[in-house]
Amino acid sequence: MSQHRDDESVLAERPEASVPADDERATTRPDGTGSTDGTGSNDGTDAPRPRRELTAWRNAVFAVFFLSGLSMASWVARLPAVRDFTELSTQGVGLVIMGGSIGAVLGLIAAPWLMARVGARAGMIGVLVTVSVGLVSVGIGGSLLPSVPLVVIGLFLFGFGNGAVDVMMNVEGAEAEREIGKTLMPLMHAFFSFGTVAGAGLAAAASALGIAVAAHLGVIALLIVGGVIVAVRYVPVREELGDGPHPDAPKVPLSQRLRESLAVWADVRLLLIGVVMLGMSFAEGGANDWLALAVVDGHGYDATIGAAVFTVFTIAITGARIVGGPLIDRFGRVRMLQALAAIGVVGLSLFIFSTEPWTLILGTVLWGIGCSLGFPVGMSAAADVPDRRLAASRVSAVAIIGYCAFLAGPPFLGFLGEHFGILNALLVLLGLMVLAGIAAPAAREQSGPRARVKG
Repeated sequence: MSQHRDDESVLAERPEASVPADDERATTRPDGTGSTDGTGSNDGTDAPRPRRELTAWRNAVFAVFFLSGLSMASWVARLPAVRDFTELSTQGVGLVIMGGSIGAVLGLIAAPWLMARVGARAGMIGVLVTVSVGLVSVGIGGSLLPSVPLVVIGLFLFGFGNGAVDVMMNVEGAEAEREIGKTLMPLMHAFFSFGTVAGAGLAAAASALGIAVAAHLGVIALLIVGGVIVAVRYVPVREELGDGPHPDAPKVPLSQRLRESLAVWADVRLLLIGVVMLGMSFAEGGANDWLALAVVDGHGYDATIGAAVFTVFTIAITGARIVGGPLIDRFGRVRMLQALAAIGVVGLSLFIFSTEPWTLILGTVLWGIGCSLGFPVGMSAAADVPDRRLAASRVSAVAIIGYCAFLAGPPFLGFLGEHFGILNALLVLLGLMVLAGIAAPAAREQSGPRARVKG
């Protein structure tokens, strides 16, 4: 039986988290100060945040997810133009992309340390500025000066910034949904998808209009910098995450921070959450790289059908993330992850063994739904810990596991596909989805939402 409790039962059991009636809601803090700039409580009390403040915080995190997705799609969509201008071979493109992958992994590792040193607010600004500098460097090296080293440096900075902001925005997202008392992480990840759609659309328009890569990426960089500066104004200041500590507050030594960051890897529950993310991220990453080819090479359809089926997959996974939050609030993380793992197994089975077009489409839809919530729910579960200072290290750890699946999974499937056929290679995803379902109880709610709403 799931231990999930809906919002009403949680609030009933936690008097301090109760939501006042409309005619009882105050607009100021208990000490009469209130907050109008979205910076959160700065009076040293644990007073509930007004509803408008929580909404602004939530929307700010939505914006950061959107900006990260915007940056990602803007670069990927202009990759062919960069390749042609620099005259890179296919192998050369792979090596250049590796620079971004190395930067992303280092960003994931460095994020907890950066948050401890400068806080989440300044940290998100800093790393998204790094992303923007990387985009400008790629644009210059890939369209003004034919410089592969400049492109590699730019991609390293781009990857580092996006890897670091991935941890920071997920920690912020977990904190926001914890205080609001509703599951929001799937919707936050949907905003990343919205950002990729916007980025791809703008890139296609820029290419069609003959706008140089440098000019296009330069404009995107300015949008990202301006957007994050505005957004973080509405992210609350929280000393436990390194934001604006009291001048007299003792600083935690770097050696202690390092020990705490490494200690999370000994947490069996966290590693099992990583198994959930590994299985479902592997299924998602495998689809991103191999689904269209599997439709063509495995099932014998043409490239147009392959692209159409992949579009069905992206719609399914994005739609599931939009509606997933309320379902998790209703049924709990464990039941939802187990149900989604089962749905994913059925979907993959239909896709692999289908002989009819309709079963292929149905399998694709179920495949997308099945792997849709593994990454966002895994982030929420990893950050669900009483000691909030450990949230960043825990999110960093499971993010590394998830991104290893994204980065290493597709080449591994390609190796298997070369020897055994691409549809047979996808059987690996079936096994990993089963493991994700078995490990799902590790994601059970630990601390419960605080729902500190004041109105």
